[in-house]
Amino acid sequence: FRVLLPRREGVEYGAEHAVVGGEDRFLVMHNDVVEVVDDATGEITREKAENFVLAEAPVDDPSALRTLIGHRHDVRLEDVDAFAGHLVLGYRREALTRLAVWPLTADGYGELTELEFDEELFAVGPGANPEWHQPMLRLGFTSFITPSRVYDYVVDSGELLLRKAQPVLGDFDPSDYEQRRDWAVAEDGTRIPLSIVARKGAPANAPVLLYGYGSYEASIDPGFSVARLSLLDRGMVFAVAHVRGGGEMGRHWYENGKTLAKKNTFTDFVACARHLIDTGVTRPDRLVADGGSAGGLLMGAVANLAPELFAGILANVPFVDPLTSILDPSLPLTVIEWDEWGNPLDNPEVYEYMRSYSPYENVEAKDYPAILAITSLNDTRVLYVEPAKWVAKLRATKTGDAPLLLKTEMSAGHGGVSGRYEKWREVAFEFAWVLETSGAYRP
Repeated sequence: FRVLLPRREGVEYGAEHAVVGGEDRFLVMHNDVVEVVDDATGEITREKAENFVLAEAPVDDPSALRTLIGHRHDVRLEDVDAFAGHLVLGYRREALTRLAVWPLTADGYGELTELEFDEELFAVGPGANPEWHQPMLRLGFTSFITPSRVYDYVVDSGELLLRKAQPVLGDFDPSDYEQRRDWAVAEDGTRIPLSIVARKGAPANAPVLLYGYGSYEASIDPGFSVARLSLLDRGMVFAVAHVRGGGEMGRHWYENGKTLAKKNTFTDFVACARHLIDTGVTRPDRLVADGGSAGGLLMGAVANLAPELFAGILANVPFVDPLTSILDPSLPLTVIEWDEWGNPLDNPEVYEYMRSYSPYENVEAKDYPAILAITSLNDTRVLYVEPAKWVAKLRATKTGDAPLLLKTEMSAGHGGVSGRYEKWREVAFEFAWVLETSGAYRP
């Protein structure tokens, strides 16, 4: 065993073996500092490749890296797989996953081809491709309106062969639904992507369920849900706010939504809610916000920031007392979480910043929307005491008569109840509350 590249603070890399032009190479995807040439002036500058570059090096000298794909601020490289005759690249652009095939020739590299699909929003990724000499690429595809599919892409011809499709019982027809991308504008001028899906013919000012997460560089990609059809078929619109703190738009999207920039996550979500209202998609009395875990922190924060924009807020296992938890290093997740939130024990600036957005610390005597908080007694990630304290403080402090509910699962963990039928009951309970609160259903 030998080290390919020495470990260095802040540098991530992964290596893949390939045979290019008959020679063994390492393909290295990394985020180290690289040289960038200005096309207009020819000036050479150096910048950190936060969205990663792809380089190659001889097997006998891995440090002799030569850049194959340079750094781009609008494209986040995520993966490279090598086969006998081609490479497969996975990356993100404009908040969507992409796949491209790059042929290997006798002289090196051919012309890169990006796979195209006939939907505006989708998620695509490679499947199991275990063979070195593999003429086809197995991949998975889905969208908000297309159930999961498995395809084989024929590398030589570009043909896409459907091998398997997730069945949906009943009279489901994907042509009855539509999905689209929209963009909200945040307080600092940043454009925030919104994914919107609805049954065709949905009227203006429809009830809307707006989901958000925005932490740990997790990307909320388009995905099909059978359960969600019950909302769409009742005239509800489903939207996802791809706020900063996630990874949809690249590494900078994450960096600008964590630690001392965490408030961008919350104000981005508020900007998305305002956009849906200003463009006539919905009204404040028909808009329900939804998020869980770190997304539950988002829910608690926006409840304090802009309660007037929402009819209801659904907070699942919500991280609503973050300052107390992150101050306690005896909890199992605290120390590793300091990279995400900062360390308030050692840094007074981090302490004050977290206190300024913590939902529990910032409850005020004002009208709040209806709130349904759901927690689990055996949750070791977000202890049940957090939502319990939050709800108790809200009940003691808030004004208005909007209902405030706390539901505690007595035999569940962070992921909710176990068992198919119990999970269906859990989802049905949440959806019934969402439909009632948004005005989509009145008994």
